[in-house]
Amino acid sequence: MPYLLAPNDPSGAFPDVSCALREPDGLLAIGGDLSITRLLNAYRNGIFPWYGGGEPILWWSPDPRTVLVPRQLHISRSLRKALRRGEFRVTMDRDFPAVINACAQPRESGSGTWLVPEMVAAYRALHIRGNAHSVEVWHAGELVGGLYGVAIGGVFFGESMFTRRPNASKVALVHLCQRLTDWGFGLIDCQVLTEHLIRMGAIQITRADFIERLAALCEQPGRPGRWDDGSLALPAPSAPAAVALASVSTTAPTKVPTMQADDDAA
Repeated sequence: MPYLLAPNDPSGAFPDVSCALREPDGLLAIGGDLSITRLLNAYRNGIFPWYGGGEPILWWSPDPRTVLVPRQLHISRSLRKALRRGEFRVTMDRDFPAVINACAQPRESGSGTWLVPEMVAAYRALHIRGNAHSVEVWHAGELVGGLYGVAIGGVFFGESMFTRRPNASKVALVHLCQRLTDWGFGLIDCQVLTEHLIRMGAIQITRADFIERLAALCEQPGRPGRWDDGSLALPAPSAPAAVALASVSTTAPTKVPTMQADDDAA
């Protein structure tokens, strides 16, 4: 049975993730709050919130866990061509509210959204504090794709992506991986498995392995504060070959907060 968290005790400890249910996979606790203290404590311990409207806050730690090492991102031939065309411009932390609001929009399937208003408010608070970050992809001055997540030390905990134009969210992920590689980040938490992520280099590891990696990586210096450096393009290719790009100018399942890229131009 899931552990019941007190609603007014943001510093209260989570149960050990080994106590999470097998069915539904990873359900660990119910209740608590979405305070900054609670959320950062959750992420450090390999736990994330995920629930729908009208439900209590549910906390999850699935096993296995889908992760992506930034320097091992796989860029398909078709995506490389799209990047070389130079039709997109990419920024970071330029418009976090617009990105998370776009991620919160119901999908075309009519499946609703897991990003309920209180979740949006919680991540915006994390962004103001310098813990949550966005990547924006622009085309002709219009926001056409992006992603957001939480950064602690050398780990980026991916939460959600959106796309309004083919390849836009994939471009956001390429840009993120290149920057994270340059900054020495060791891991992106993608939470759950999707075919899109596997094609882009994500792997599954055991929960125990994931928790062990977090213990070391979350203590690294990371990249505190805002990530907006004023640029409007992908940075010059300085990352390892797996993510470096030559000559560059520069939809999610119901209620699953996963870094799922758009299903186009695989």
